[in-house]
Amino acid sequence: MSPKPWQVVSSTKDKSYRVFNLRTDLALSPRTGKKHHFFILESSPWVNVIPLTPQNEVVMVRQYRHGTQSVTLEIPGGLVEATDSPKDAAARELMEETGYGALEILPLGVVYPNPAIQNNACYTYLAKDVFPAGDQHQDDKEDIEVVIRPLAHVPEMIKKGAINHALVVAAFYRYFMEYVPTSK
Repeated sequence: MSPKPWQVVSSTKDKSYRVFNLRTDLALSPRTGKKHHFFILESSPWVNVIPLTPQNEVVMVRQYRHGTQSVTLEIPGGLVEATDSPKDAAARELMEETGYGALEILPLGVVYPNPAIQNNACYTYLAKDVFPAGDQHQDDKEDIEVVIRPLAHVPEMIKKGAINHALVVAAFYRYFMEYVPTSK
């Protein structure tokens, strides 16, 4: 028997933070008829972008992440603002975090970061033929170093744990497993 959607009996916003809201849902199990509380992090959609130079290098960012208290190697990304489309957000985040622009931005797909407790999607884009277009525009909570690495080194960097951000790994999966074979 396939799982069925649960009926939400009530939904309450508990607290609002800058980048997410906490919501409590009371939902009815279609299998048992029992009610259970679920805690949901509501967030705007996210976007990440794989910026490729004409020389097949990836423009990456290294930054400190408070959740893991570590410096990570990632691709540019961030929140999709209310006034942005995901594609516009990809171009904006690329420019803000790296100072690079792109001649073309193509969609690679959508993933749900953690559908058990989050309601948002993460859109991934490929920025082709990126080029230096200006200065970084970091906000006060960012301290980003731009790092350029050969695209051919990315699978090994993932394998060795140099790239370990789940959404970045998923983005490169989309690129290597779905985009590259169809572009030949």
